[in-house]
Amino acid sequence: MVYSGDPILAEDLLFKPEHSLIEQSLHSRMGATTTNGDGFGIGWYGEGPKPAVFKSVDPAWNDENLRELTAQVRTRLMFAHVRASTGTPVQRSNCHPFRHDDWLWMHNGAVFGFHELKRDLMFAIDPSLYPDVEGSTDSEALFFLALTFGLREDPVGGVARAIGFVEDLAERRGMSNPVQATMAASDGRSVWAFRYSSQHQSRTLFHSTNVAQLRDLHPEVEMLRTLGDETRFVVSEPIRDLPGAWVEVPESSCGIIQPGDDEIRPFEPIRPTHVA
Repeated sequence: MVYSGDPILAEDLLFKPEHSLIEQSLHSRMGATTTNGDGFGIGWYGEGPKPAVFKSVDPAWNDENLRELTAQVRTRLMFAHVRASTGTPVQRSNCHPFRHDDWLWMHNGAVFGFHELKRDLMFAIDPSLYPDVEGSTDSEALFFLALTFGLREDPVGGVARAIGFVEDLAERRGMSNPVQATMAASDGRSVWAFRYSSQHQSRTLFHSTNVAQLRDLHPEVEMLRTLGDETRFVVSEPIRDLPGAWVEVPESSCGIIQPGDDEIRPFEPIRPTHVA
């Protein structure tokens, strides 16, 4: 889940919606797995120049520290993730979101064949960035590949080149359809959310609609009165069953939450050029 808007208590985002992310960690309706109990993490932008992160290998539904913390943290931009491991160890460094300088990153999905591709993928990470890789997941590898290929200067292009590199490497190794991904990245000012898979059958991703219009449609929903007009959510599955509140992000698309008008644009990987 991504939240962007006026500062709000984190517990209002994580615990209070009827189908909150904490509820989804136990009873996901649209995810690849029903239960996501292999750890969790939140990342948020607050008073300092860099985002803070809080991660644990405990299930999100059973962590008292998470409840204590989110009752006091107020944020204008937050990432939250519950994890179901696709094969890498259950450890704090493998929990999302991942952080580098002022950037946050999280990923739902998998790089299929990661075990076989891992050596070449990790060697492709810029040497100046490699020491900052803390865990062993495909998700963190994608993050550092995106940083290597220009995420900070050109977020959409950096991710497109990272995904293109993975697909090209897998193809040369005789592997098909290696990428399944919904991803989000932020520099604290804007958010980029991606929905893409090599098979073009990606996991679900939704964005919220105009809050002011929703207030008019649903004056009975108290929560809407606490949200600013610029509020935006990006979620894997809706956190509240509210007609008109959610729009599915199109397949092979990137949504951008930014100052001014938000936008959704087509997304296609950029393959590397090989010299004969």
